[in-house]
Amino acid sequence: MKKDMKWTKWMVLTALFAFTILGSFTSPAAAATIAVGAGSYTNSLPAGQTGPPATIYKTSNVTGAMPTNDWWSSLAWKAYSDVMFPHPLAVQAKADGLGIGYPVQSGSADAMFGAYVNDFTLGHSAQSNFPDAKVDAFSDWTVSMLFSSGGTMRITTGHGLPFIYGTYAGGLPKLTFPSAPTVWSGSASSSVLGVTINGHHYGLFGPTGSTWSGIGTSTLTNSLNGKSYFSVAVLPDNTAATLNAYKQYAYSFVTNTTSNYSYNSSTSKVSTTYSVTTQAMEGTQTGTIMALYPSQWKNTSTSLLPYTYDSVRGTMKTVAGSSFTTSLTYQGILPYLPAVGSYNNATLNNYIESVRTEANHTVGATDTYWLGKYLGRIANLLPIAQQAGNTTAVANFENYLETTLSSNLTAGTKTNNLFYYNSNWGTLIGYPASYGSNDSLNDHHFHYGYWVRAAAEVARNNPSWASTANYGGMVNMLIKDFANWDRSDTSFPYMRNFDPYAGHSWASGNSEFADGNNQESSSEAINAWSAMILWGQATGNTAIRDAGIYLYTTEVNAVNEYWFNIDGTNFKSGYNHNYSSMIWGGKSVYATWFSADVQAIRGINILPVTAASAYLGYKPSYSAAFLAQTASERGGNAWNMWPDIFWEYQALYDADGAISLFNANPNYTPEDGETKAHTYSFLYNMQALGQVDTSVTANVPTYGVFKKGSTRNYVAYNPGTSAITVTFSDGATLSVPAGSVASSLGTVVTPSGPSITSLSPSSGSAGSTVTVTGSGFGASQGTSSIKFGSAAAAVTSWSNTSITATVPSSLAAGSYNVTVTTSAGTSNAVSYTVAGASLSSNVLYAKSGSSLSFTAGTAAASDTIASAGGANYDGNPHSPTTYTITGITGTYDATKATAFHLFLDSGTSVGNGVQVQVTYDFNGNGSATRVETYGYFATNDVTGWEDYTQGGGPTSAAGSFANMNNGTITIKVWSAIGNGASSLRVNASSANGQQSTVTIPYK
Repeated sequence: MKKDMKWTKWMVLTALFAFTILGSFTSPAAAATIAVGAGSYTNSLPAGQTGPPATIYKTSNVTGAMPTNDWWSSLAWKAYSDVMFPHPLAVQAKADGLGIGYPVQSGSADAMFGAYVNDFTLGHSAQSNFPDAKVDAFSDWTVSMLFSSGGTMRITTGHGLPFIYGTYAGGLPKLTFPSAPTVWSGSASSSVLGVTINGHHYGLFGPTGSTWSGIGTSTLTNSLNGKSYFSVAVLPDNTAATLNAYKQYAYSFVTNTTSNYSYNSSTSKVSTTYSVTTQAMEGTQTGTIMALYPSQWKNTSTSLLPYTYDSVRGTMKTVAGSSFTTSLTYQGILPYLPAVGSYNNATLNNYIESVRTEANHTVGATDTYWLGKYLGRIANLLPIAQQAGNTTAVANFENYLETTLSSNLTAGTKTNNLFYYNSNWGTLIGYPASYGSNDSLNDHHFHYGYWVRAAAEVARNNPSWASTANYGGMVNMLIKDFANWDRSDTSFPYMRNFDPYAGHSWASGNSEFADGNNQESSSEAINAWSAMILWGQATGNTAIRDAGIYLYTTEVNAVNEYWFNIDGTNFKSGYNHNYSSMIWGGKSVYATWFSADVQAIRGINILPVTAASAYLGYKPSYSAAFLAQTASERGGNAWNMWPDIFWEYQALYDADGAISLFNANPNYTPEDGETKAHTYSFLYNMQALGQVDTSVTANVPTYGVFKKGSTRNYVAYNPGTSAITVTFSDGATLSVPAGSVASSLGTVVTPSGPSITSLSPSSGSAGSTVTVTGSGFGASQGTSSIKFGSAAAAVTSWSNTSITATVPSSLAAGSYNVTVTTSAGTSNAVSYTVAGASLSSNVLYAKSGSSLSFTAGTAAASDTIASAGGANYDGNPHSPTTYTITGITGTYDATKATAFHLFLDSGTSVGNGVQVQVTYDFNGNGSATRVETYGYFATNDVTGWEDYTQGGGPTSAAGSFANMNNGTITIKVWSAIGNGASSLRVNASSANGQQSTVTIPYK
């Protein structure tokens, strides 16, 4: 039995998967019980139980809890590793070094592959074999491994890094290929080579002055020139320009990575900044090139490079630098739905009573997964019993949850139904264990998520039980095991199950597979994150709450990209389904660990359905297509496995149809974590609420917005002890009593339309900042807009009464009506005057970030001018580096002409010619009315800056000069001829000297 297996009680265990005991402790000492409030755990393995292996393959540099459930986990669990997938690469630690490959992409009817192929092995000249490869360091998405036996080789690789970094002692980097690679750049005497093997392109970066031996054979060795560092990069193509662009970062070694998140309740936004720390092994370059997954690049404003990679997740796009930030909208969750459905209360009570009168709500196995599901089942039912006024059932359900949780969160002298802390790995293991949750540390977020959800429901009803003096401390420990939010607490690894760069979690603890790690039931992962939100809300722990919001929002985004592919952009050609049930490092498949039934394949990423499952309905057209294909593959929608799960999913976009199916099959068997009462209530409540509306957010974490026809329905939960007023982003408000879920159904909530009272200032230049004061704007921008005339303005801050915006740079001088548009309508118009900017100088400075400025820079830097690649682009801008300034107003001075000083350096490259073109757009309408092209400047082959000037004037000029009114000036710099890249000096201060400038004929 392996990761992610969810067995229903009636299924027969197949022989498809072998269960391997990887290691266990023997002769456990007498259990030591550690009290945590009223609860406790043991720090000795209970008699008769199995734990994870005693051996961790790590060096003494690695202390504290050991991460598991990561893309690289097999490295820690065995002497070498299975294949690991730090996309865009794939690697494997072997006896002879690190196998490296660019995964081969393909699609078949039921699977998509990004399969590992060994393009070459990075080894050591003095060591043909190493006894093992050990974890020497790790960070949020990198791992460093040490190969050591006499000579040593330390290798760092990570998610999103095209580079692999190595340091050597006692020998040299030896690269072994399956055959002689094609060398398309460099030679034996150059430190850098561009090579191709198996159709894949790589840059091999030795230290400056190093040389190569073995060119023309299948083994290449770099001399290192007395240094110790070496790197390789997988390249998007085999051009000299790309190799040179990557060379800029080849010696900037990544030494640490961190992802830091924040939740803004007023805007309901989750921002995550991904940062790398680098060490310049030579030169002064910082940062690196990072490849972003679709779930990242679709949600960042960071400028993207032209380089892309193919991956099993879809196209990866690249950025350069030390960090990038993503922004995602948190759409809220609820602990339960409001009782707004038109169901029959007597029927509902009958369903509730059928559960209350059960002999035991623990209706099957008592391992941590199944007992968790039974706890979750009753946690979903308790608020429904409260809504129905069934006080006897409420007391019964509360007692079951409290008693079951309290008993299992107390160790005492038991050997089962308790939790054991293993300090070697830094993990809390519950017994009875199942599906490898003990010896392989699988699925902890799946299992414990149900427990935390049940604990949150107890906390909602009995806050004293959830205090740290009682059982709250033990619940916090459960959370820390699978999602430790506190980096300072090294008793558990940071965010064990969650991969911060991939944006989703992994199920396997040891990742011992040829296809990397995997996760099947993404919905059970999201169940864990929603449980954290509700527990944090109930106990007032905002750190847990915000961590849950980050995890929930980020994983929902990834699930919609990679499991559901709701935009249709990431799946491979040849794959026959609109959904993938299981994500691996090297593949995505349409299958489960436990059944070939299409209902299991589809349903495993839906269950459990709760009031926090609204994300399954974010795009109703996709949800409808999902179920339509399910029915087509199965031959109809008369579900006989988990029918309630499919009806609840359908209710998110078509409640009427779901209710018809429910009523037509009254004798169905509920899914093990479900009850007829919950399904009945859910279907009818969704019928009243309508579909999920993602265009509106709220200023509290626990909310939902729905739309039925043209009516928007607002819902919010208040966990506090006094009433609150929730404000929604469209301006609507909702009063919510203490400890209650409230909705706008039955209460007319009319968002007030937007109204502008003043602008400050009321005039200014294009590109300046304006504060708009008024009312009814909504708590956050969402889909609302502010316009100057017909031009939309960029917004830097937005609240219900104030907006700060930037006057569109495209506007010419004149008067414009400013309006604000929200879902409640368009405001009154207030006039704003765009004045022409006065020209304080006619000298423009080239700045980093593709800009021109009237002010000089503060610290000299350089931009790369891409190589012409041996072609001739004289007079024809090709892959130019562009610099622009907008909003210029000035009078043409016919006594002057364009002039420039551009400081260039082509290093030792021979035969380069760099060319410039200057364009003038006199009114900023996007049309370059005056275009001047100058003859190219033949750089020398001596390192040092050279001054390229206008010389004898332009070689071609089109269009006549005119006065500028809010105009735009652009210069394009490119390589007209040559085989090497060049550098342009930018951002220089007057103290730096050699400032790249353009002088324009205006006053």
